[in-house]
Amino acid sequence: MSNTTHKKPPQMRVLDANDKELMTVRKIEPDGNALVIRGKIFGAMPMVAKLTPAEARAALKLLDARTIWFLLTFLFRK
Repeated sequence: MSNTTHKKPPQMRVLDANDKELMTVRKIEPDGNALVIRGKIFGAMPMVAKLTPAEARAALKLLDARTIWFLLTFLFRK
């Protein structure tokens, strides 16, 4: 028997308001000028989404100062 441990590849889950899994993101990578997000929706349906620079700029317009501060401190919260 081998004592090697199999590391689970990194992944991120996106949850709904009831903490149920909506999406599992398995990979985020650049593709030309776009950001490609690969994963599964509802644990079953494979998904490939692209975020373009124009859409990323549009997303920034949705943020107010309070939300920007929240994002800057987000990774340091419990």
